[in-house]
Amino acid sequence: MTNPPPSAPPWRATILTLYPEMFPGPLGASLSGSALARGDWVCEARDIREHGLGRHRSVDDNPAGGGAGMVLRCDVLGPAIDAATGPDDARPRLLMSPRGKPLTQARVRALSAGPGALIVCGRFEGVDERVIAGRALEEVSIGDYVLSGGEIAAITLIDACVRLLPGVMGKAASGDEESFEGGRLEYPHYTRPRDWEGRTIPEVLTGGDHGAIRAWRRAESERITAERRPDLMARPRGG
Repeated sequence: MTNPPPSAPPWRATILTLYPEMFPGPLGASLSGSALARGDWVCEARDIREHGLGRHRSVDDNPAGGGAGMVLRCDVLGPAIDAATGPDDARPRLLMSPRGKPLTQARVRALSAGPGALIVCGRFEGVDERVIAGRALEEVSIGDYVLSGGEIAAITLIDACVRLLPGVMGKAASGDEESFEGGRLEYPHYTRPRDWEGRTIPEVLTGGDHGAIRAWRRAESERITAERRPDLMARPRGG
C-alpha cells in the first residue's frame, strides 16, 4: 500500500504593518474567508512597532535633507523583516508603494502559484531607501493614486492571489475569461428576466448557437477594451 503524496503547505501571507488589527479584515469574509477557515492560506499580521526604538517604540524620523512628513526607519523595518523571515524563506518580499510597478493579473497569477509573500505596508512619507535595497523589496502599486498606508493595497493584492488558489473559486474555469486574463476586458453579462425596463438580452445569447455566442463575446470584449482601455489593445491577447 502506497502512502498518498504529502499535501502542499498553505499559501502564506505575512504582513508587516503598524496596524495589525486591520487583518484579516475583509479577507476574513466571502471566498478568501472560507479559504482561510479551511487552511488553504495563512494570514500572519506582524506589528512593525515591536521593533521600534526606545521607550515609546519609535518607528519613524524626519527625512534627511528636510521636507514634509516622516520616514519609516531602516533600523526598525530591517529587523522586522528579518524576524518575519528565515534563511530558507523563498517568498517574494513586496513593498506596497505608489511608485512601484503596477500590479497585473499576470503578476497575481505568478504570486498565487508560489508559496506566498512577505508584504510590507508603508506609512508616513515613505520608507528609508536603504532597507528597500538591503532587504530586496519589490515595490508594487495597485494604481496611480496615494493611500494613507499600504494596508488596503496589501488586502487588494492578497485577495487577488487567494481567489486563484486551487479550490477557492467554485469552478476552475470561472476565472478564465475574466478581465485581463486574455489581455482584454470582459464581455457583458446578462441573466433573467429576458426583458427589463424595455432592455432585452441580446438575441444571440438566447439562440443556442455556441459558436455565435463565442464570436459575440470576443467582439464585445474587443469593443469594450478599445473604448475603455485602449492601452491594452497594443498588447497581444494573452500577453
